[in-house]
Parts: sequence; C-alpha cells; structure tokens
Amino acid sequence: MSQASAKIARPATARKAQATAPAANRAGGHQGARQIITYGTAEALCPDVGQAATIARMFGLDDVDEAGIRESAEEGLGRLGAALRPHLNDRALAIALQRMVGAYVGSAFGAGQFYSNKVSEAQAATNRLLNDGADEDREEGSGFETAAQRKREFAAEVGLQARALLVAAEGAVSAYAHLTGEEWKPFTPPTANQGGAAPAVSREAAKAQMGAFG
Repeated sequence: MSQASAKIARPATARKAQATAPAANRAGGHQGARQIITYGTAEALCPDVGQAATIARMFGLDDVDEAGIRESAEEGLGRLGAALRPHLNDRALAIALQRMVGAYVGSAFGAGQFYSNKVSEAQAATNRLLNDGADEDREEGSGFETAAQRKREFAAEVGLQARALLVAAEGAVSAYAHLTGEEWKPFTPPTANQGGAAPAVSREAAKAQMGAFG
C-alpha cells in the first residue's frame, strides 16, 4: 500500500507531447491537420522500463512481462505476414502491415494519454492532502483508504497497462521492419492522381475484367 507522499513516475516529455498536439484533437477536429501518431509520441506518454518497475514495486503490482509481450507481438505479426505474403504483392503487404502496426501504436498512445491524465489527477489530489491535512481528503466510512490514495493506485494500474501496450507496439514495429525491410511509419492516404494515369483498356476488356468480380 503506498504512502500519501508516493509519486508516480511520469515521462518528462509527456507534457510536451500533449502540448504540441494539433488543434484537430480538440472539439470539432476540423481545424488543422490530423495528428500523426508515431511510436515516439506513444513512447513519450508511457512509462519507460525503469519507471514501470518502480511503479510495480511501490504499489505491490506485478511487473510487466516485457520480453514475453514483445516476443508475442513480434511473432504473431510475423506469422500473419508470412501467411499473407503468397496472396499479396510487396506493396499491398506493406500497407496492410503498416495499418496493423498502427493499431498497436495507437492503442499505446491512447493508454499513455489516459495514464498521463490520471497521474495529473493523482498528483493534484495528493498535493491537496499534504497541504490541507491528512484527514481532510478522507471520505466518511472509508477508513484509511483516502480518495487521493485510490487515485494514485488507479494511476499506477493504468501506467503498467500503458507500458504493456507500448511493449506490444515495439514488438509489432520490429516485426514490420523484419517483414518489409523498412522502418515503420504511420499510414497516410495517397494523394489524388498519385502514380499517374492508368493505361487505356478496351471497353470489352474492361467489361470482362469487371465480370471477374461477379
């Protein structure tokens, strides 16, 4: 059980990552460009390996199985890529895997944002507790379990969840590089008319080709 003064580690770059998020992420979302979520932006919001170990020890939680999660994600995506390869050309396979890895990274990013918010809430509640007196923050009938303590414990839980998802994303990114020979980057839709005009096809050939679709 943590003490009232216990602090939850938060990456120093987390606030910067949130502060630089484009206005499109706020209400409406139609102003400005959509934020591109990279592995780096997710990593900035999630606890690193040392912070995760400290959180687990401080709050009596299980350590994140870093090696097992990373290996599972990497092997799982690797097996899927190998199964898809006979049916997709290199470009199609790269695009499909690119989006799949994006789901891993997006999950870690969302969990990291949630963790960062919960750390802020826990810090504010703990500061009030320490500044205003030990008894003021306690709810009637809650005994020694204060509202601030519960906020810290919840932040600790979601912090380890964020770390686990980040490790899974790391494994997926590694699998993508192994399967494609390229570094993973977020998917961006192609611009209009990219690649030039398609070659001319006769009307008869066009009808025949469409017939293949049923």
